[in-house]
Amino acid sequence: MKALVGVTRIFVGILFIISGLIKLNDPVGFSFKLQDYFAPEVLNLEFLTPFALVIAIFVVIYEVLLGVMIIIGYAKKFTLWSLLLMIVFFTFLTFYSAVTGKVTDCGCFGDALKLTPWQSFYKDVFLLVLILISWFGRKHIQPFFSRNIRSLTVFASLVVCLAIMYHVLMHLPIIDFRPYKIEANITEGMSIPEDAPKPIFEYAWKFNVNGEEKIITTNGDYPQQEGEFIGVETKEIQAGYEPPIHDFSMERGGNDFTDSFLNAEHVIVVIAYSLSNSEKEGFIPVREVTDEALEKGYQVIGLSASSEEVTDALVEEYGLNFKFYFCDMTTLKTIVRSNPGILELQKGTIKQKLHWNDASELRLKELPKSKPEMDMALKQKLDSIAELDQRYRKLMYLDTEAERAEAAKQAGFEEEDYSMETLWARQSKIDSTNMEFIAGILDTNGYPGKSMVDTANKAAWYVLQHNPDRIEEYLPMIKTAGEEGELPFNLVAMMEDRYLMGKGEPQIYGTQGMSYDDERGNLIWPISDPENVNERREQAGFDNTIEEYAKALFGEDFEYKVLTMEDVKED
Repeated sequence: MKALVGVTRIFVGILFIISGLIKLNDPVGFSFKLQDYFAPEVLNLEFLTPFALVIAIFVVIYEVLLGVMIIIGYAKKFTLWSLLLMIVFFTFLTFYSAVTGKVTDCGCFGDALKLTPWQSFYKDVFLLVLILISWFGRKHIQPFFSRNIRSLTVFASLVVCLAIMYHVLMHLPIIDFRPYKIEANITEGMSIPEDAPKPIFEYAWKFNVNGEEKIITTNGDYPQQEGEFIGVETKEIQAGYEPPIHDFSMERGGNDFTDSFLNAEHVIVVIAYSLSNSEKEGFIPVREVTDEALEKGYQVIGLSASSEEVTDALVEEYGLNFKFYFCDMTTLKTIVRSNPGILELQKGTIKQKLHWNDASELRLKELPKSKPEMDMALKQKLDSIAELDQRYRKLMYLDTEAERAEAAKQAGFEEEDYSMETLWARQSKIDSTNMEFIAGILDTNGYPGKSMVDTANKAAWYVLQHNPDRIEEYLPMIKTAGEEGELPFNLVAMMEDRYLMGKGEPQIYGTQGMSYDDERGNLIWPISDPENVNERREQAGFDNTIEEYAKALFGEDFEYKVLTMEDVKED
């Protein structure tokens, strides 16, 4: 018994220390797991959610100290009672998780070792048996060292735990066990190998055979059974392969930009999973380092689970020069244990990951496309202008009143704000104000192109496009910007076509269509030299022919026809 208790005591102590240190490496992650347990649909202890991190810190440090205490024989009675109560509580939690399936990972060993709920439960039962052996054989537990050395050992262990805790909270986990660690490729993490196990389903087919219900079970094939088919119930009996990275996306305005950014060479990503819980002071160093990144030629984006309205307000408040895209909150919590945090991506591979406290340590190199003359203040203003340019316009593009009402509600507009007349009136006022601002910039600085404001280089073009009466005044400047690469040339082509159509002249690139209520119907405005329009379109940067563009504009049934100015004149 003495030997059994001696071995058991050491084994339990080491296991508690290892388990505690793994969670001590990532207390924020453990606090997220506690929040899962506190959720209404699990233990319904929502009042504890604000204290999840504090509870996590206490539990993991206490777990390490208990492991040390049982090994050296410190405060034997207190230690054994604590171990017993803790393992009974953990056993209850893992049993509850296994039976209900509401929490699929107990987080016992953090992200270092994933256990199923039943595996966690069996592990806790095994530990419970070992602790009970130590409890009943407690008279055989003899302390190591003198009383003073034991006390000093426990105190030193506490100090070490607190130091580790402070470091990982102020920075990031010392060891990253997650699929988003440095040098991990996100695209590869989302892929499924060809030979990966597929899920296996069991199908219970119900038939009415001579007035009696009969159930035939198969793994997918429809059974050869006489009688009337009633229905089928499907049950997954073996899960298929799940890639380590899932639910990762980069979306904005209903569009998916994931592939675009994961294939880009140099992207700085600011992650703030929830702006309501973020440490707002962190956006000050984030702004400084992202402005530097933009000047050096990096793309910069944000990822958040908060709404566009909330993220746009934050961008305005802190003068950030990038936009936020949407991503799942749980995914963002997994990527980086900092809110906000910073990543560098190179074609989907994570090259750097930093806590906002360490933002100044982000290593940035001067890229060939660097923009040392970038005007950050102007870029931020133009980003705001671009948002205002689409504030009501994106609602007007929706097909039905119901769609506009739903979109307006999500945007926080009042009911009287989303009738078509009100939307046009409000947007026209914004367009006029925007034009005055843009005109001041054009007259003073010339066209604010890519070298000056990076991704905000299209903002002035949009404002001018929505004020057609001012196009003639600035079209030469727009053409020069396109020729110098400051603005995509296809936008120059669109503006020139719009200007020509407004003058009642044939367009050049075929970008403008019209819809009439009479027999003319939908049409592509007449084109000068229509035989060579597709060659001009290709040179201007369009990726479709005039025939393909016409179908995209008016529907697959629309057939492009060459028209003259006489054809479109009203009778």
